[in-house]
Amino acid sequence: MPSIRGLIARYLSKEEPKPPPISTRTAVFLLVLYTFIYVVPFYLSSTTRPSRTLSRDAPSVIRARIASVSLTCIVCSAITFVILTFQGQATTPEALHALGYWPVGLVETGKCFLLTALLFAGPLYEYLVVDEGWRDWLALRPLSILLNELTIWRNIVAGPFTEEVLFRSASVPLMLIAETPVATTIFLSPLVFGLAHLHHYYEFRVSHPHVATPFLLMRSAMQLGYTTLFGAYATFIYLRSGSLLPVFVVHAFCNCMGLPRVWGRVLPAVVVDIRGNSLRPSVMWTVAYYMLLVAGAIGWYKHLGSWTESSNALVGMNI
Repeated sequence: MPSIRGLIARYLSKEEPKPPPISTRTAVFLLVLYTFIYVVPFYLSSTTRPSRTLSRDAPSVIRARIASVSLTCIVCSAITFVILTFQGQATTPEALHALGYWPVGLVETGKCFLLTALLFAGPLYEYLVVDEGWRDWLALRPLSILLNELTIWRNIVAGPFTEEVLFRSASVPLMLIAETPVATTIFLSPLVFGLAHLHHYYEFRVSHPHVATPFLLMRSAMQLGYTTLFGAYATFIYLRSGSLLPVFVVHAFCNCMGLPRVWGRVLPAVVVDIRGNSLRPSVMWTVAYYMLLVAGAIGWYKHLGSWTESSNALVGMNI
């Protein structure tokens, strides 16, 4: 099966050692350049630049931005493809594998999704059981909302897909052919992904001019932290699965769930008896939530290696 391992092996051969086609510094430079190409167009046009009178959630802004980032993904992916295949360094199948397009990785997608769902065992219990979200899914209401609400489509589909195409598919192969250590690839490239979200500071500042600066800085620092952490996890999955689809599905799922609750009580809707008296919810709802949260985290850690293992992996790792 075509693999970027074959490409790397040609440069690590003991018989004819060759320098990598690009350096890690060049790879990082390209990652930063890709980030600028992704973000800067948002502010070059009045149709994509938010203001006090034009929200980033306005339908016209969302459509224009989706078109912009889609074009960016095409251009950056093409650049990476050319770098990978330049002077026969990689065959077309090897390049497509490095970019995560082939093999598709349906089995890997299912396993990575279930692995990530373990981290959200508590929140899934709260949403589906405590809040009775299962009723909505039986009626397919979430799918209807996804297809009819542009902001939801951006947050769950367009945003995750274009970000994974740019920051995983088009970026990670550059680190690999530069012979960057795997640990550096996992933790350095996501930092650029995290920095790409800092422009939200400016947009929030524009739309909320009266919010104190310290709060805005703290908000941006937290966003940088968790986007970088997620980026490291997504890069790990991408390297282990060798496919773009698993990281897109995991990214979309995490955007759906948000950050898990780590404090406070979990309460169902108010229950009223036949006399009209409200009943006090049992503390067991909360106990069950936190037990599932902890058990899910333990399960995720236990299965992190086995559920991400794939014959399509871009690099070998001992987990």
